[in-house]
Amino acid sequence: AYERRFPTCPLIPMFVDSDIINEHKNEDGSIHVIERRCKLDIDAPRLLKKIAGVDYVYFIQKNSLNRRERTLHIEAHNETFSSRVIIKEHCSYTVHPDNEDWTCFEQSASLDIRSFFGFESTVEKIAMKQYTSSIKKGKEIIEYYLKQLEREGITFVPRWTPPDAHKLKCGTSQPRQPASPAINIPDSAAKEGSSSKEIPSTSSSPSEATAETPDDKLDADYIKRYLGDLTPIQESCLIRLRQWLQETHKGKIPKDEHILRFLRARDFNIDKAREILCQSLTWRKQHQVDYILDTWNPPQVLQDYYAGGWHHHDKDGRPLYVLRLGQMDTKGLVRALGEEALLRYVLSINEEGLRRCEENTKVFGRPISSWTCLVDLEGLNMRHLWRPGVKALLRIIEVVEANYPETLGRLLILRAPRVFPVLWTLVSPFIDDNTRKKFLIYAGNDYQGPGGLLDYIDKEIIPDFLGGECMCEVPEGGLVPKSLYRTAEELENEDIRLWTETIYQSASVFKGAPHEVLIQIVDASSVITWDFDVCKGDIVFNIFHSKRAPQPPKKDSLGAHSITSPGGNNVQLIDKVWQLGRDYSMVESPLICKEGESVQGSHVTRWPGFYILQWKFHNMPACATTNLPRVDDVLASLQVSSHKCKVMYYTEVIGSEDFRGSMTSLESSHSGFSQLSAATTSSSQSHSSSMISR
Repeated sequence: AYERRFPTCPLIPMFVDSDIINEHKNEDGSIHVIERRCKLDIDAPRLLKKIAGVDYVYFIQKNSLNRRERTLHIEAHNETFSSRVIIKEHCSYTVHPDNEDWTCFEQSASLDIRSFFGFESTVEKIAMKQYTSSIKKGKEIIEYYLKQLEREGITFVPRWTPPDAHKLKCGTSQPRQPASPAINIPDSAAKEGSSSKEIPSTSSSPSEATAETPDDKLDADYIKRYLGDLTPIQESCLIRLRQWLQETHKGKIPKDEHILRFLRARDFNIDKAREILCQSLTWRKQHQVDYILDTWNPPQVLQDYYAGGWHHHDKDGRPLYVLRLGQMDTKGLVRALGEEALLRYVLSINEEGLRRCEENTKVFGRPISSWTCLVDLEGLNMRHLWRPGVKALLRIIEVVEANYPETLGRLLILRAPRVFPVLWTLVSPFIDDNTRKKFLIYAGNDYQGPGGLLDYIDKEIIPDFLGGECMCEVPEGGLVPKSLYRTAEELENEDIRLWTETIYQSASVFKGAPHEVLIQIVDASSVITWDFDVCKGDIVFNIFHSKRAPQPPKKDSLGAHSITSPGGNNVQLIDKVWQLGRDYSMVESPLICKEGESVQGSHVTRWPGFYILQWKFHNMPACATTNLPRVDDVLASLQVSSHKCKVMYYTEVIGSEDFRGSMTSLESSHSGFSQLSAATTSSSQSHSSSMISR
């Protein structure tokens, strides 16, 4: 069935032609190798083809059929532009080792673009698009030719036997086997990855097929219902990033929909998506954003004068948020509340948007992962360009862009006045390119004409202030009374208080200057618990015990140690004259923690006294067989700028009677670990225990 796609295949439009350039068979006929030169008409922009100077791309494909071992190996590489782009592909059909009636199919490919006239990213997208398309068509093509064989009466091909054995059996008739159904091509593949799936090649019931676990492949119904259309490569990226999070961020994995937003924001580049997602998870944890809807009540000034609110949904089922920016006194709100309160309110709006997306997904029976925002600029004037107000707006945009990517499905800007281009010039550089594409701007009453509001919102829910019939309960805004204004000092203190409402602390760790936390234990068998994230660099975590208290920390000569700074504080407690084993002892084995990891643990104390938790800069070990540093060591050292690491941590001491062997038991002590769960074991030899989970 596979060989029938040559010399050309009507089901593969880009496959124009092929010529056999080499063919070989061994003496007994068990091995048959065919090498072809395939001519492809790649679906690429005409301009790119003109710049490259080619109309067609040629590939060399080598098919090796081994009848003795019952395998078919297919290798392909590009001949065109081989000095600039290297594409390699390998496919194989093999017999399942445990069941001879089952066929295994595996496919892998790699792409290496060295240079391509400045169009490297375009070529990569074209290559991935073509590869994804070929995977989708693979199953359809093999089924097509299998059915063609069946129509011709070919439902069984006898297995190959050596020539001598064949002569002995020539008088006997071969038993007729049932026809083979279509082979299932796997739907999941990734660049420089491979995918495999075992498929029965004899008729069987669905229950007899090999079951796949959710970790290996997402259920098709689940994808359609909650995630939307995903290519095999996109599905593979989601699975790989989710598995990495499960390994490094135990107990706090975001939902697939949330992970998918970060992947889409970085065009499914796993490394880039992982970086921004880890930063966002750390940020959410530090400022307890997950609890903002339940624990934070916006000030009355916001409820009265912030002219924005949720209003039904658009035609696509997205939640609709209405913002009457032109009627809002941004200067008054900033003067009365400060920048941080406004930011926190916007965060609560975004959290509510995520919740409404989940609800609408259930209501409409299809994935809804973003919302629509309608901004009315009627009344916008130079007052809105007040510098501190614009600064606050830019800060809000920056935070939202970093932590809520791909949540804005569409932005409808209505009744834009003449002053709007000035504001747009200030704001647009801070908005992601993908987000800017979702903006639709209407001047005057243009939104009432063709291509206007009715294309996106049902007539029944157009707000009354825009000429609709639906009463909109969004506050009308208005000027904030000056009696509510506060001084800069009051606002500054309030801003600090708002953002320090977190149980976590930040610390900087320098090469040669660890950060240390002192914990005094009065009762033996108390439990020291910790939870920390490594935000930057690699660190070593230690726990020490001393019978005597260290001296109070003094300000370090670097000026950044022993003081609190925006980047985190650094405190050193262990005196330089102290000796390990004499003045203090190590009670836990050192733990190396990599950048991006989240670590939770506990230690049951054996003695009263002073315990010191230490986060120390991790020096990469040199190669044991040579004095020269390894390449990996050099690269790792370059990634840590200025030999500085950052840690966000929380510690707590719990009485032994309150600790019941599980991290979830810490809820009663208000420890902030309520969403974490991991087993803690006890050592009968030392009467101490430690639990580490990443």
